[in-house]
Amino acid sequence: MNKIDRRTALLLSSAAVAAPAMSLAQSSGPEIALPVEGKLRTRRSSEIAASPLSVGMETLDRKMFEPERTYGILAQLGVKWARLQTGWARTERTKGQYDFVWLDEVVDSLLKIGIQPWFNLGYGNRLYTPEAPHETAVGYVPLGTPEARAAWLEYVGRLAEHFRGRVRHWEMWNEANINGFWRPNEANPKSYAELVALTAPVIRKRIPDVVIVGFALAGFGGPFDFVKGALDCGIAEHIDRFSYHPYQLIPEANYVDAVHCLRRLLAKYKPGVELWQGENGAPSFIGGAGHVFEVDGTEAGQAKWLLRRILTDLSVDVELTSYFHLCDLAKYVWSNGPSGQTQKMGLLRTDYTPKQSFFAYQNLCALFDAQSKRADQMAIFRGAKKEGTKGSPGLIEGIWRTAFLRGKYALYAYWWPGNLSRPARHDDVSVALWPEGELTAPVLVDPLSGQVYTLTTSRSRGFVNVPKLPLREYPLIITDRAALPA
Repeated sequence: MNKIDRRTALLLSSAAVAAPAMSLAQSSGPEIALPVEGKLRTRRSSEIAASPLSVGMETLDRKMFEPERTYGILAQLGVKWARLQTGWARTERTKGQYDFVWLDEVVDSLLKIGIQPWFNLGYGNRLYTPEAPHETAVGYVPLGTPEARAAWLEYVGRLAEHFRGRVRHWEMWNEANINGFWRPNEANPKSYAELVALTAPVIRKRIPDVVIVGFALAGFGGPFDFVKGALDCGIAEHIDRFSYHPYQLIPEANYVDAVHCLRRLLAKYKPGVELWQGENGAPSFIGGAGHVFEVDGTEAGQAKWLLRRILTDLSVDVELTSYFHLCDLAKYVWSNGPSGQTQKMGLLRTDYTPKQSFFAYQNLCALFDAQSKRADQMAIFRGAKKEGTKGSPGLIEGIWRTAFLRGKYALYAYWWPGNLSRPARHDDVSVALWPEGELTAPVLVDPLSGQVYTLTTSRSRGFVNVPKLPLREYPLIITDRAALPA
């Protein structure tokens, strides 16, 4: 091991003291043949001033997990935001009587540990949407009768009045572009725009500085017909942010083009609207409720996917990115009622113990808070020269790379964007970096394991050259030792 100073030894000595134990065999990815300096020090949410990183605590309306069992470990994760579904049916069980105690407990508990809740507003209520087959009225829209509309607006007004000063960001409905969440009729942009136009002013009247988040769009990619339809109906007048849910096996696939397309479309109606990736997750086993794709069916595969999803979002400058879900969800409840299946996208298992994805996200939270800003920096990757061949190593195409500045220090993330349901790719590469920020004591951070490694480098013509660097199917991060949390 190379000699390091006392400050570095202290900041690398361990992960957060209170973090649950995890064996090296469980946490490590493929072996990296570099000198180990120590472990990245993680940070509690209360230690971080601001961040774009969020976690999902949806389905509170359906009681699919016990939030009170999560606060202790959630406090150690490092996220600064949590998405909550409000639950009209759980709040108004008798006409005109509202019980916010259950939601108060969640909101206040999150604020106490340094996490800001943001609301997803929905769903129906069988007092006013009696056609809903289950008491939670998931996806049922209160536009069918004058009584339902009036009751919805009264509920929204009471909710806004009650949480004024505690919750400022309010998202309008969930995935209104698919029939499963727009019942009993088929999804259509005109009806969604109508719901937002009715609802948003009620909240703004009570919370003047509210941030209204629109769409919560299911799926992601052109030509965005539903989005354009709602924009043509005037929805842009009422929203301040645009949220979407880009579930896909390969997080990077066509993503940059889709984001650019969406931004161009929004700019025609309301320039400057920021994007929120509001819900996205991957299962840690094959099968179960609500899975839309399958990684390799392991907790390690889920963790690798999470790292790629979050860093891909940050690479396109989204204002917020959220992982779904904090917990595995047992006996998942759909519109028709309990499915009897478990959804295993959580960072925590059904017994509330952490998976590898929890620790991977915790490592990202330690490095990618509001201090880390995306930057345009050059990185040239070459394949390792094979023994017995002539000439220079060839350029490697297809590596996903993104760069940031953390304060004054350079920070690079890179990975092979392969299909995580197939065998992993492990190579060694060389890289020439042209850092915009300082990179005087380079280290490599493996966010899957939290290990920090010493890098041997040389300099020529302004480039920092790393002769032997591991390439994996999940992100590795090059930065300066001084950029690591102290």
